Amino acid sequence: MNRGFYTIMAAQFFSSLADNALLFVAIDLLISMKSPGWITPLLKLSFVLFYVLLAAFVGAFADSLPKGRVMFIANLIKISGCLLIFFDVHPLLAYAVVGFGAAVYSPAKYGILTELLPPEKLVAANGWIEGLTVASIIFGTVMGGALVSGRTSAFLLSFDMPFFDTGVDTPTEAALCVVVGIYVLATLFNLKIPDTGCKYPHQEHNPIKLVTDFANCYGLLWKDKLGQISLAVTTLFWGAAATLQFIVLEWAKKSLHLPYDKATSLVGVVAIGVAAGAVLSACFISLRKSLSVIPLGIAMGGIVMGMTLVHSVWLAYPLLIFVGVLSGFFLVPMNALLQHRGHVLMSAGHSIAVQNFNENLSILTMLAIYSLMLRLHLELDAIIILFGLFVAGIMLFIMRKHAANQREHDSLSLIGEMKH
Repeated sequence: MNRGFYTIMAAQFFSSLADNALLFVAIDLLISMKSPGWITPLLKLSFVLFYVLLAAFVGAFADSLPKGRVMFIANLIKISGCLLIFFDVHPLLAYAVVGFGAAVYSPAKYGILTELLPPEKLVAANGWIEGLTVASIIFGTVMGGALVSGRTSAFLLSFDMPFFDTGVDTPTEAALCVVVGIYVLATLFNLKIPDTGCKYPHQEHNPIKLVTDFANCYGLLWKDKLGQISLAVTTLFWGAAATLQFIVLEWAKKSLHLPYDKATSLVGVVAIGVAAGAVLSACFISLRKSLSVIPLGIAMGGIVMGMTLVHSVWLAYPLLIFVGVLSGFFLVPMNALLQHRGHVLMSAGHSIAVQNFNENLSILTMLAIYSLMLRLHLELDAIIILFGLFVAGIMLFIMRKHAANQREHDSLSLIGEMKH
């Protein structure tokens, strides 16, 4: 890997670190505002909303400028959203602005990998980027919980600048200052990302043509026999992962009786497992063998249901780590295969935009359903069982669809040989 790749990794790590820390600071702010429990999942929903709404446009934007510059602009938008909370803007709206910046950022973040590296390095590169992204989730989750804890808040608020009133008077404001500082650090790394020299044809600016072009790319990726399988898996994974974050927080409170700042550490434990799984996958699974990991998704759904039987923190840790390992092990090869097929079939920015649309539509849908279940006062154990059955069932369907695709391919190949 070259120096430019590691600069991209650093920029991605700090930007994602700030995103995740901000999520848990915002959750704490909602708790302090005494918002109903079903509002909390809507925070993440507001973040991913622009991934869906702007899917047809961000790919073209990512391909119209050097991707380092796109990432720089996106981080400035994130900083703006973070600062809105200082002006008493509701956390749902402020975090939606941060999500707008993240939606712009994502096609550039992933698209630049296919411009910078050959296909044979994509699994390893994805291992790096997913490993660091998950590391940022771990540290961001723990940091977010720590920033709103009494001891850290008191420490941050104890700082005084002579002859200058900062206006930072509350624990939330002190936490936000730290988050903004991390975003600024990520933005500085963005300025050092090299221009890959990859130029795409002139990008369309007409909204109708952009939507039409996006729809064509969308159809192209879903019709591709390899693309559709990898896209289905990653779509399911990200929806499930986002929902599992909030399920674990609620489970830690109700079944393990942990306070909020301790409950966030359990979300970090899942992420530790994902990071380990991502590293193992990058070491042992090649692009050619990427589809062999699909059965692990079925196993993950079954193991998640085991949460209903666990009421001890010491049993919770290994269970959640194991869930994370399985998740990371099958996610990285699927991501690499999807990026490779997207790059072959269309431009990098457009393929990532299609991927983001599907994955974040899944997050929107699954979080909305979870929020509705909480609104209807469904028992948490019932929610966990339904969640595990859904994940395992969809992964089983995907595995059977892949087997059917292979049989169809073998039949067509045999017919072709007979004709010759």
